[in-house]
Amino acid sequence: MRKRIMAPLIAALTLLPLTACGAADMTKQASPYAAAQGAKTVTLSVQSWVGAQANVAVAKYLLEHELGYRVDTVQVDEVPAWDALSQGRVDALLEDWGHPEQEQRYVKDKKTITPGGDLGVTGHIGWFVPTYFAKAHPDVTDWKNLNKYADRLRTAESGGKGQLLDGSPSYITNDKALVKNLGLDYKVVFAGSEAAQITQIKQFAKEKKPFLTYWYKPQWLFEKVPMTEVKLPAYKEGCDADPKKVACAYPHTPLQKFLNADFAEKGGKAAAFLKNFRWTTEAQNDVALMIAEQKLSPEAAAEKWVKANEPTWRAWLP
Repeated sequence: MRKRIMAPLIAALTLLPLTACGAADMTKQASPYAAAQGAKTVTLSVQSWVGAQANVAVAKYLLEHELGYRVDTVQVDEVPAWDALSQGRVDALLEDWGHPEQEQRYVKDKKTITPGGDLGVTGHIGWFVPTYFAKAHPDVTDWKNLNKYADRLRTAESGGKGQLLDGSPSYITNDKALVKNLGLDYKVVFAGSEAAQITQIKQFAKEKKPFLTYWYKPQWLFEKVPMTEVKLPAYKEGCDADPKKVACAYPHTPLQKFLNADFAEKGGKAAAFLKNFRWTTEAQNDVALMIAEQKLSPEAAAEKWVKANEPTWRAWLP
């Protein structure tokens, strides 16, 4: 995410059941390990997309197996995760796409949250069409030509307009404003979750049908369904400041980690490790692919990656 945007994604996490649209409400639920005085425990927030799940899986595995911590994971939607982190209900958030209002409130004003450094992965949200359609119709990759193809992209759900497929309604996107402000003959249709969106994209690809979808990088699905980005009006700093007036592309955002301020100061080796945790887009995609496509459990995927990449993670240990 960045200015006021959100990156999407997938499902299932370890200790908590997921719903179709998102995550637990942290005002009603806290980790049993949270604020356990003197105990070697860590509570990690995890978002609903698989890249975030991959980060947490590897961090959890190493905290438990290399540093001897007990780790709990709690799935929380993006904005409530900041509230939970500030309150000490969770200790760390490992993938944030940019929430400037929360950062101002909790990092700069209240000082209850502290930056944990770059994750090492750059995120980008955009609109994509399948590459097979882009090759057949190269001009579709310019937003100015999208209306030309609206009839080809209609679905039963889009009501006579072209369909722009989004994931969960809980994701903070600019898509409805973009459609309106760019004068596009399209309707934003929510699949309901990242998993449902992936299923729909795979089905379109299997049938070689055209589609237009909100999607983001890094994401393992590109390896299974090659997609080409549609060029929206160029992003400039501040062009998305007013969500109702936005008419520009999403930015490229170095993804950030954040820690509860007390945990950052008193969390010992766990806090030091999480600050050191920094990997590549390729590494994240490797683990995400194992979880989402190969159906490994997060722990099994993390174990497999850890065994194959010791020189990388050794450098993270305090």
